[in-house]
Amino acid sequence: MSSDAESSTQLREDVVSDDEQVDVPEGMDPEGFSGPKVIKPLSPEALAAFQAAQKRAGVIYISRIPPGMRPTKVRHLMSVHGEVGRVYLQQEDAKRAYLRRKYTSTKKAHFTEGWVEFKDKKVARTVAEMLNAQPIGGKKGTRWRDDVWTMKYLPKFKWSMLTEQIAHEAAVHTAKLRVELSQSRSEQREYMHNVELARVLEKRAEKKREKGEVMELKEQRPKRKRGGDEDNPSRKKRSAIEDEAQLSSVLSSIF
Repeated sequence: MSSDAESSTQLREDVVSDDEQVDVPEGMDPEGFSGPKVIKPLSPEALAAFQAAQKRAGVIYISRIPPGMRPTKVRHLMSVHGEVGRVYLQQEDAKRAYLRRKYTSTKKAHFTEGWVEFKDKKVARTVAEMLNAQPIGGKKGTRWRDDVWTMKYLPKFKWSMLTEQIAHEAAVHTAKLRVELSQSRSEQREYMHNVELARVLEKRAEKKREKGEVMELKEQRPKRKRGGDEDNPSRKKRSAIEDEAQLSSVLSSIF
């Protein structure tokens, strides 16, 4: 195998910037992702090394992201304490984002929570214990100097679990939107039907008025089931006779 072929099977990892397009797992927002970009194909040896690295990795959860902080900034701040793998920040709710963009001057995406993957789970645990409830710090006058970290180490939690969870939530959200859209279409069809019916009735009433007649609306009665006892007078009569005969036999046996 030539050197070019060998290099094509190597695992290349480049940190993805905010402006660079990258394929992220299903359900994840590309704007909230920052991490190594794996270029396929992988050789069996490289795949085994990648899986071993995933077993050694640890993930910390950040429950609050300071306003305006982006994935690359979180990566930069966390890289001071250890080697960072992937970073993912979850954007705020779409409705809240719409209201914020409408009524405030801030137009950029706002992130609410995040996950940071360290290559060594021991380092991840130490970082979470050391930085939790501590000021972010930095030079005097920096934007997030007085903000406080709120983070927790997630034992036995792997990045694949996060991607599965986000993909599941995205699928549930899509299904919910599909149901709401179907319901909205049904209501719209019913509304249009009522509008058309009202238009036809108004047209008929207008013709009646031109002829000097009064249009009377007939009340629609609910349809009854065919073959029932209520719609069959003979069955009602037969049932009444049977009940009367049964009552007479009971009274004769008593008296």
